[in-house]
Amino acid sequence: MNEENKRTEEKFINEIIATIGGIGEELRDTSSRLLKKSPSDILKGLVRAARDILTLDYFSRGGRKDSIEVEPINIDEFGYNAKYFDMVRGFYEFLFYKYFRTAIKGIKNIPEEGGVIIVANHSGALPLDGIMLRIALLNEHPCSRDIRFLVEDYIYNLPFAGTFMNRIGAVRACKENAERLLKNGKGIAVFPEGIQGISKLYKDRYKVQRFGRGGVIRLAIRSRVPIIPAAIVGAEESYPMFFKIKRFASLFGLPYIPVTYTFPFLGPLGLIPLPSKWMMQFGEPIRFDKLKKEDAEDFALVSSYNESLRMTIQNMVNELVASR
Repeated sequence: MNEENKRTEEKFINEIIATIGGIGEELRDTSSRLLKKSPSDILKGLVRAARDILTLDYFSRGGRKDSIEVEPINIDEFGYNAKYFDMVRGFYEFLFYKYFRTAIKGIKNIPEEGGVIIVANHSGALPLDGIMLRIALLNEHPCSRDIRFLVEDYIYNLPFAGTFMNRIGAVRACKENAERLLKNGKGIAVFPEGIQGISKLYKDRYKVQRFGRGGVIRLAIRSRVPIIPAAIVGAEESYPMFFKIKRFASLFGLPYIPVTYTFPFLGPLGLIPLPSKWMMQFGEPIRFDKLKKEDAEDFALVSSYNESLRMTIQNMVNELVASR
C-alpha cells in the first residue's frame, strides 16, 4: 500500500470515528406526528394491495361482467409502482409513527440530492428496516429524499414476495442494479450483513456481523458517491428469534424458519411484529473523492475501510442501545 493510500485510509478512519459524536442533534421522537390516512383508509389500501398482488394484475372491472378497464401503469425498470406504494404507504407510516414510535437523529446528514449509499445494520427475523428507512427519508428529510433499498435474492424465490417488494421500492441486490441507480443520482440503502444480520438469535442482538468482502466500499469508490453510516435499534425486539430451523426451510424457499414468541405457533398471526421502540441514527457523509477508481481493486485498502465502517456502525448501535 503506497503512502498516499495510507494517508487516505487514516483520514477515512478519523472521519468515521467523528461520525459517532459529530451529529449535532438529539434523538427526535416522531410518534406524536399526525397520520394523513385514517384506519379505514389504511385497511382499504392493504386489501386492495393484497388483491392486486395475489391476482397479479392491475385490472379494474367495471359494472358489466364482460368489460375490463385497464388502469394506466407507471412501473420503472426495477418494478417500482408509485400508485401501488401509495396503497400500502399508510400502513407503513402507521408502523413507523405509532407502532414503533420511531425516534431519529442526524437525518439532515443525508445529502439533498445526488447518489448516496446508506449503509445500515440489518436485523429482525422478518426485516422491516429497508422500508422503514424509506419512510423516514420520504417523511422526515427536509427535501423528502427518496431511496431504494436492496434486498437478498432469496426473497424472489418466495411466492408473490419478490413482486411485492419491487412494487414498494425494493431492488434486487446486485452490483449492476446499485451502479445504475447511483449513476442516475438515486440514493440506495444497503445492508452488508445480509443473511447473517437477520439470522442472529436474540441473545446475539445488536452485534453487527461481518460486512462481506467490501463490496459497498468498492461501489462507493467506483461511483464517486458518499457513504452515510446508519444504525437502527428496535428491530431485534420486533421479531426476537430464539431458534432457527434449517432442515425444512428449503421446502419453502427460505434460508431458515425463524422461531419467535409467536411464530410458527400462532400461524400467520405470528408474523405480526411486537411493538418495540425503534431508533435510527445517521452519521456524517464519508467521502471517497480523493481516491482513484483503481483503488477499488486494492484488497488491503478496501478491507481496512470495510472493517472501519462496520465498527463505526457498531459504535453507533451501542450508543443508541445505551441511550434507551
